[in-house]
Amino acid sequence: MVPMKPPKRLQALIEEGLIDSVVRQLMSGKEAMVYVVRCGDDTRCAKIYKEATERSFRQAVDYTENRKVKNTRQARAMAKGTRFGRQAQEAAWQSAEVDALYRLAAAGVRVPKPYNFFEGILLMELVTDEHGAAAPRLNDVSLTPEQASAHHGMLVMQVVRMLCAGVVHGDLSEFNILLGADGPVIIDLPQAVDAAGNNHAKRMLLRDVANLRNFFGNFAPELLKTDYGNEMWDLYERGMLQTDTVLSGRFEHKSGAVDVGGVLREIDDARAEESARRLRMQSAG
Repeated sequence: MVPMKPPKRLQALIEEGLIDSVVRQLMSGKEAMVYVVRCGDDTRCAKIYKEATERSFRQAVDYTENRKVKNTRQARAMAKGTRFGRQAQEAAWQSAEVDALYRLAAAGVRVPKPYNFFEGILLMELVTDEHGAAAPRLNDVSLTPEQASAHHGMLVMQVVRMLCAGVVHGDLSEFNILLGADGPVIIDLPQAVDAAGNNHAKRMLLRDVANLRNFFGNFAPELLKTDYGNEMWDLYERGMLQTDTVLSGRFEHKSGAVDVGGVLREIDDARAEESARRLRMQSAG
């Protein structure tokens, strides 16, 4: 395949010797553009981050709670929403994905292997299918009940491994999981949160696991009765969750006073998630 003319921002990586050529554009989303690139004999992908303008303030606060910034000047600027503050917030958003990728890859989680982060561009492994082509997203794949059950089981184990590494994806669904040659691979981590340091981590984990259950439940309905999310979070909170913990998919909810505020927040979150899902489906179509 004849290489394409490199976009301006990728030209810097060529000049630095990080890549040799740009093969083609792989994906364009509202947060980033991804290109297939050549590095010597290897084919990789380069993710160019766009300036984020479409995230709601509430989402940003939930995801960035307890994230560390370089200094108090940055923190004040981010709080005030100045131009410098927006740039600092965007840099923190991008570095969150880079940090999470390196952390999870080191923990053995099935994520693309990161190679470099330079000038707002993430250079990482290109996940491929059994034919060597770019792997499809799960939402573009039809599965047998057996395949759905196997992939669901593998991904639940990956969520456990992530949680043991102190990370919650925060936006896990069929739209950001690739089906590689040897199984599912988790992508898109700029919204990853610290499991211990973010007050919204439990809610986000439960939503991540519910998204997996609901998607794979379309192909294997027995999965719809499972509750892996509450089970793994309960074990995590009690310091009993290990990467090799065998889960049952069952969880006994303790009876007690109803947290009305919590229920209303869950309803609000469900509505926001459904709106986001519809937008993703429109852009994917």
